[in-house]
Amino acid sequence: MGIKESIKELLQEADLYKKHGLLDDARGKYTEAEQKIRENDRIQNKEKVLKGIAKKIRLLDSDTQRVEKGPLSPELSEKAQDLIQNLFSFSKSDSKEEAVLEGAIALAKFGQFERALGEFNKLIDKESHRVVAAKNVLRCHIQLNSEDAAADQYEDWVSKGDFLPVQLEKVRLFLVEILKSKGIQRDLTSVSIKEEPVQEPEEEEDFIDISSIGIYFNFGPAKGKVVEFDVNFQSGNMLSLIISKNDAKTIEPMQEGDALKDLQFYSPIAMFNGSGIVSAKSQIKSGPKQGDFCLDIKITSK
Repeated sequence: MGIKESIKELLQEADLYKKHGLLDDARGKYTEAEQKIRENDRIQNKEKVLKGIAKKIRLLDSDTQRVEKGPLSPELSEKAQDLIQNLFSFSKSDSKEEAVLEGAIALAKFGQFERALGEFNKLIDKESHRVVAAKNVLRCHIQLNSEDAAADQYEDWVSKGDFLPVQLEKVRLFLVEILKSKGIQRDLTSVSIKEEPVQEPEEEEDFIDISSIGIYFNFGPAKGKVVEFDVNFQSGNMLSLIISKNDAKTIEPMQEGDALKDLQFYSPIAMFNGSGIVSAKSQIKSGPKQGDFCLDIKITSK
């Protein structure tokens, strides 16, 4: 095997390890590839390739540091994670990709971010679910207060070239608005989009991104008020909120199937009113968000 093929194989193995959450193994393969490149002067664009690998390693190190902090996101047993993934996914579709997506969202809601990231990354290879998966990968990083990791992940996608330009632009604008809402200015690589129309995958998401939702309460301690909650995760018209246990009394009367009127939806580009229903409500019994509530709201009109 030639040196170029050897390096390519190492990078492919590293990407595969990363996709499945094996961060230490991925770092080892990236480092091995980096060393081979440094020792060979015949590699074209040597410095550019090394810079790209360094960025991948930096992203991995950021993920590893978050795992090692422990208390921020303690891992449940694999059996418990499987149970969460199966029980709290809400799809009635026969689509395998939809099941993976919603199972990953369920894991993320319970703070199992490393497993969730692995599941979301499986969908990056599926063109029909690439954008929605990418946005939820970025949401995981943001939930972990790792804005730099989110930006590095986006740049990694740009360098790989797997995304269509129009897909990358959707993801870039999404991340720019999230960072802006947190007071962070970050220059992200913009990819030019050709003027000729690009046929989008049939199942690609077309629902507007919702960053927060205002709920009008006609009951309880917030009666007569509109209370705004952040949207933690989204799949199409299904919004997932994590409600702090400190706000438990506010949502206590809510039950699955309740109709919600006069909702206010806030997106990076507009604010609009609509209605929805409570799709699911459950208290988190274990993990880093123990005691908090998962509240899923399905938008029914906008």
